[in-house]
Amino acid sequence: RELLPPWLVIIAGLTGIVLLCVSTKDVPITPPRTKYGIVLDAGPSRTILFIYQWTTTKANKTGVIRECSSCPVQGLRISSGESPQEVGKGLEQCLNRAQEEIPAEQHSQTPLYVGATTSTRQLNLTNLARADSLLAALTAALKSSPFDFQGAQILSSPDEEAFSWVAVNYVLENFFKYDWRGQLVPSGKGMAGVLMVGRTSARLTFKVEEGNQAPKGVRLQLYGQTHNVYTHHCPCHGTEQLRSRLLSLLIQ
Repeated sequence: RELLPPWLVIIAGLTGIVLLCVSTKDVPITPPRTKYGIVLDAGPSRTILFIYQWTTTKANKTGVIRECSSCPVQGLRISSGESPQEVGKGLEQCLNRAQEEIPAEQHSQTPLYVGATTSTRQLNLTNLARADSLLAALTAALKSSPFDFQGAQILSSPDEEAFSWVAVNYVLENFFKYDWRGQLVPSGKGMAGVLMVGRTSARLTFKVEEGNQAPKGVRLQLYGQTHNVYTHHCPCHGTEQLRSRLLSLLIQ
């Protein structure tokens, strides 16, 4: 066998000595930061506080969230006969629970939103003064919390239906999915329509493809795609009408 040239052996030895003498430092990999958000859903029968969690990692410029927990607010119904003074008392238990679940150093950075839905919209039309006083009491109670209160809003009907459409398709993984490597990839599935049956009416929410004629709706930019979401209102097709028709059939 041929021996290596002496100059090559000398260079290899010097290189090894230099590498041993150079100080090294491990560079820690910073894990994605966890953030939190709170949403109060003020519905007709009760109010529920939801705590959500997400990291700084995004999928096509849109966050990936998960629900941590929920807390029904005892006795708080925005459209009920409660006095504004009682609103803050019902929130204490759930707000204390949120303070325990969310790290204290993130309380001031945690956004808190309130969305009031159908019954509050009706109350806003029939008794504006009462609706304003209840929302003002709710705002005052939440402003005193350690969280970053973003305001209380009565959601319009198109916005409420659009949020429901997003929630259903998010749970069904129609926006994205995880591949075998655990990475987020486009789902490739179509978007589901949502039928919401209320007390006096029903609403069908669905996505309309670009170029199709449809009434004005809500335009959403989610996970790198644009979605035109429209709602079709069906009055007199709610649970009360369905119950009346069922009783009529039973009597016949």
